[in-house]
Amino acid sequence: MTKNKNHYCIIMAGGAGVRFWPLSRDRHPKQFLDILGTGKTFIQQTFERFEKIIPKENILVVIGESHLSLIKKQLPDIIDENILIEPVRRNTAPCIAYATYKLLAKNPDATVVVSPSDHLILNENVFIETVQKCLTTAEKKKTMVTIGIKPTRPETGYGYIQINRKDSAESGVFKVKTFTEKPNIEMAKIFVESGEFFWNSGIFIWSLDTIKKSFDEYLPDIAELLSAGADVYYTSGEKDFIRNAYSECRAISIDFGIMEKAQNVDVVCADFGWSDLGTWNSLFLHKAKDELKNLTDTGNIFTENVKNSMIKASLNKFVVVKDIDNYLIVDTDDVLLICPKANDNDIKKLVDEALLKNRKYF
Repeated sequence: MTKNKNHYCIIMAGGAGVRFWPLSRDRHPKQFLDILGTGKTFIQQTFERFEKIIPKENILVVIGESHLSLIKKQLPDIIDENILIEPVRRNTAPCIAYATYKLLAKNPDATVVVSPSDHLILNENVFIETVQKCLTTAEKKKTMVTIGIKPTRPETGYGYIQINRKDSAESGVFKVKTFTEKPNIEMAKIFVESGEFFWNSGIFIWSLDTIKKSFDEYLPDIAELLSAGADVYYTSGEKDFIRNAYSECRAISIDFGIMEKAQNVDVVCADFGWSDLGTWNSLFLHKAKDELKNLTDTGNIFTENVKNSMIKASLNKFVVVKDIDNYLIVDTDDVLLICPKANDNDIKKLVDEALLKNRKYF
């Protein structure tokens, strides 16, 4: 396949992965783990997936500064100038702005795919076809494009995109009517039954010129901070500039800051076996289970009268569990987590509260 030299990819890999605690820790978060047991970490799979359609030298990764050694070890082919280091977490809008203004200094004609680093994609061929369609749409229509996933259940852990079927200019491409944050279960059921709502994949495609105009209009404070580095990007002064800029930059998501406000947003609807694997329960849904609907990952786990549960333990431990239903148990060398599986969306709050007592376990 001939790759377009003006096509780029920005992989966002700066998240903490708190909902996969205690396996995911600040020093080694989810995107750098092989949680699926494939032999490759999430970020390795993401890089290899995009490398099929984007020139390798055009793939950028945004990480936290404590993860530089991890990224060099797991992605040895990535060039140093394509590793963007955030000194502090500021959510997705500053992350995307940093990569956008850096690329503008190199290739203002670029069209960019922005993607999280930790998604499950079961059908990569359909995924690649979808991304290529998005690139074409973004270039032709000068719009911001996102990918909507056909929902398979009333999921409360995802955001939703409502499409406007009347404004479809071509098959599978629709104008976005509304973005909705994570709904309650009753509203999620209404969304799925309506046929107008798709899961928000968090994958975006746009030209640099288009997203720059959106930053100028909707997030001018962030645009002013990051655009000021035009002369220092790709130089030895970039690190200090970014540290100073981020110290003044507010934390805000790209969805809330731009996508929910903009009028020039299209969505390409697809179904390629997607999950953002944001929680232990989402992993449970996608992994093979035994006849009692249990998911265990080692032969050192003995259960009796255990159903619908997920038990993950260290290889060097023999774990015995009895008389539980619908529970999550994660046992590492230094932490044991036990909670109802249905409550795993509350793990972030639980972890935040628990770690106030002892930060060394994160």
